[in-house]
Amino acid sequence: MRPRTWICWAFGAALAGQVFAASTPASGANRPTVIVVVGASGEDEFEPNFATQASQWEKVCQLANCQRFTIGIDAPGSGTDYDRLKEVLTAEAKEGTGELWVVLVGHGTFDGKEAKFNMRGPDVTATELALWLKPFQRPLAIIDTASASAPFLAKLSAQNRVVVSSTRSGNEQNFARFGQFFADAMIDPQSDLDQDGQTSLLETFLTAAARVAEFYKTEGRLATEHALIDDNGDGLGTPSDWFRGTRATKKAGNGTALDGARARQFHLILSEAEQKLSPEQRAQRDELELAVENLRERKIRLGEEEYYRRLEILLMELAKLYSPPAVPAGT
Repeated sequence: MRPRTWICWAFGAALAGQVFAASTPASGANRPTVIVVVGASGEDEFEPNFATQASQWEKVCQLANCQRFTIGIDAPGSGTDYDRLKEVLTAEAKEGTGELWVVLVGHGTFDGKEAKFNMRGPDVTATELALWLKPFQRPLAIIDTASASAPFLAKLSAQNRVVVSSTRSGNEQNFARFGQFFADAMIDPQSDLDQDGQTSLLETFLTAAARVAEFYKTEGRLATEHALIDDNGDGLGTPSDWFRGTRATKKAGNGTALDGARARQFHLILSEAEQKLSPEQRAQRDELELAVENLRERKIRLGEEEYYRRLEILLMELAKLYSPPAVPAGT
């Protein structure tokens, strides 16, 4: 059988076998957790916007059946929001297959050295949040929708993480509208760009960034925010206009790897097909898909024959993952 024919058969078997995958309820560290931190509004005009974003994230979590913590909306207690965030992160499981999402809604500042997210009471710095998140080995998404948020992306970037910032530098310090568009896109069916029945973190980012650009164009204003996404751990980030569909097509001048492959695998609200997979199966599938992406990047260096040989092995592993268990003869 020719390489391409065999590869197509293996991939087709993998897709056809999705309906047979066993389902295992997610629990503990295998269940997604979303922590929404609503910062200080500063001026009264921003408070309704921040409250609306928090409400949208509540809807997302209800649809996703995930664990949710919201900080900054309720009346201030004896402790500060800063302390509550630290306590919640300390109590969260550090390992597991369940995604942990940290969403920052509000304003940010940057003094040229340190970026801060403005909270009621003490602000949290990018350095502090990076320290609190350092122990986590589970899949982690940090969505910083505040102004001047790019330094957070640079500080928080690491392997097995997706970091999104509403700005491309700490000097973009005007109010950022990206957060509202992002929250809306999470539950908007039109955000499902590849039409697979679910919206990935990457698709949400691309949809929100496109709507931000459209807002400034319609209003006839100069855009003061340019969102970035980082999921390869280099801390550089990739802008939305580098993507065609859900794949980055432009190449960085220094040859740096582009982002997007890992962010395509983050989903809070799962499709029916995805729900048939256990958390362990999804984690294994994600590893194999990333291996395929890495192999694709090395295709030219490997040569065609070696590339297809290695690709066949990976696609066969995917086919095994999705295939139904064998039924013993005579049953």
